[in-house]
Amino acid sequence: MPVKCCFHRSRAGEAMACSESVDKLLANKDGLAAFRTFLKSEFSEENVEFWLACEDFKRTRSSTKMAAKAQKIYSEFIQADAPKEINIDFHTKNDISQNISEPTLSCFDDAQRLIYSLMAKDSFPRFLRSEEYKDLVKKQKSRNQRRWLPFL
Repeated sequence: MPVKCCFHRSRAGEAMACSESVDKLLANKDGLAAFRTFLKSEFSEENVEFWLACEDFKRTRSSTKMAAKAQKIYSEFIQADAPKEINIDFHTKNDISQNISEPTLSCFDDAQRLIYSLMAKDSFPRFLRSEEYKDLVKKQKSRNQRRWLPFL
């Protein structure tokens, strides 16, 4: 999934822009931080960590680095009893396990799509009702007021 940036909006609009989609939330530094805090409170931060690791992996150009990063993602998120094991179906996990010895830039795409969908349909709507989101909106509004009221 491509990430669409919401930085072209004013600061006041950033928090509201992040409420429009998970893409915009993940592209916004403050939004991502608030979302991570929320996911930690729900004991599901491995989802966003896996998604971010996959995004970083897809930017890798060196085959040596690609193999090392793929193995790290696999051992951290995919393999049975991984420290941050993500909840994906057996078929997807099995496909990754069979191909991890010769990884490609798309080897985690199916798992990443599943986790993105889980975050978008499950975690994101709850996040928009959370204290973390309300704090994010307040923070953005406060920044906007300070920008236009320099004497405060």
